[in-house]
Amino acid sequence: MKRYERLARIRRLDPVKDAPEIYRLSAAYEFPWDYTRALELALYRTYAVPSIGRLLAETAELTDRTQKRYDDTSLLLDTVVEHGFDSDQGRTAIRRINQMHRSYDISNDDMRYVLSTFVVMPRRWIDTYGWRRLSRHEIVASSVYYRTLGRHMGIRDIPESYEEFEALLDGYEKAHFAWDEGARRVSDATLGLMTSWYPRPLAPLLRATTVALLDEPLLRAFRYEPPAAATRTLVRRAVRARGRFVRLLPPRRAPHFARQNWEIKGYPDGYRVSELGTTPVPGVLGCPVRPAAASEPDAPSSAE
Repeated sequence: MKRYERLARIRRLDPVKDAPEIYRLSAAYEFPWDYTRALELALYRTYAVPSIGRLLAETAELTDRTQKRYDDTSLLLDTVVEHGFDSDQGRTAIRRINQMHRSYDISNDDMRYVLSTFVVMPRRWIDTYGWRRLSRHEIVASSVYYRTLGRHMGIRDIPESYEEFEALLDGYEKAHFAWDEGARRVSDATLGLMTSWYPRPLAPLLRATTVALLDEPLLRAFRYEPPAAATRTLVRRAVRARGRFVRLLPPRRAPHFARQNWEIKGYPDGYRVSELGTTPVPGVLGCPVRPAAASEPDAPSSAE
């Protein structure tokens, strides 16, 4: 297979009708490492919205059980990518996501914003650091894919196009990014998790490297000291160089999904999709807010 042969295949598909297949080809074959990093950043930046970061701090899921929360989120989302919306596994993953979200009073606006990060951040990351830029087919397919996921989650007023997702993200962050002490704890815990994957002596260097990839609005919201210009330039050039190196490699012949990521540490003996995540109980630690009163979303009925 030639380096751009899979891209040619993607361009022969319909970006709306074949959106799940295109998204799977892009995320699992063309850019698995980049999608992992971009979706990590997508979820991370949502902490800078105080209503989101504060809730995550109150549940303690991302401060006391950081690795488990990382694993469960990655595995649930990627189960749908791997198996599809209509599969038993995909239905079960969506059901678990909905069960957890319905345990909290999360606004539709916050849910729409989080969804927009899944669409916009991978495009921005890959266009900056990937071995090639995303094609228009991939951009449209990603928007359609997450519109579908959002409908299954009961999210209302979902943007119709990538451009609308991008406008929503930029506008929401401009209006809502702000300092919150609980959100900062969640941010620190997440950075600590990422550095824990490597030998301990490298932790300070890895933290500085990660912070160098953050944009100015995030740094201001978390009140992190901006990295030196030379550090930021060096780190970003290094990640771009990785993309140029990958371009020279032969294309991936087998898919790579989140369950294969070495950063997933919590399930060495395997897992059941139906048991991923938490089951918060209102009024006890881990569910400090009242249950949401939203009606049942239009997700398909799930199977074990």
